[in-house]
Amino acid sequence: MTAGSVCTRDVVIATPEMSIVEVARLMREYHVGSLVIVDDRAGKNVPVGIVTDRDLVIEVLAQEVDLKSVAVGDVMSQMPLTVKETESLWDVIRRMRAQGVRRVPVVDNDDSVIGIISVDDLVQLLGDELNALAGLFGTEQRKEAHHRTRP
Repeated sequence: MTAGSVCTRDVVIATPEMSIVEVARLMREYHVGSLVIVDDRAGKNVPVGIVTDRDLVIEVLAQEVDLKSVAVGDVMSQMPLTVKETESLWDVIRRMRAQGVRRVPVVDNDDSVIGIISVDDLVQLLGDELNALAGLFGTEQRKEAHHRTRP
């Protein structure tokens, strides 16, 4: 499996100059806990950061920062890590673990954001795969019981 085959394609994006209030409204409207922050480079949405609901609470609300005085670019996590849509999931997991990140934008060959993968998505996917694998035991037992006679 590749990053592009499992990523969430409905990515909510924002730009660094957007206000904290605008970003919070987008999170509420789209029921997401993070936004990919992008720069428009020749018509491509190139990821430059991520902002999470936790960033808003820790960096803005807990510090009692005037909401009108700060843009999302001031509080976003800078984004050195993106993954190509053709990368294997195992490579994505390895890179996420090495960087200590829970979310990673997925980009195409032009570095334009096409999706996002989160740890939650990976846990769900791997859980489903393990469940399917566990089903093999029951199938094997039923097959054996059907084809073999008891003494």
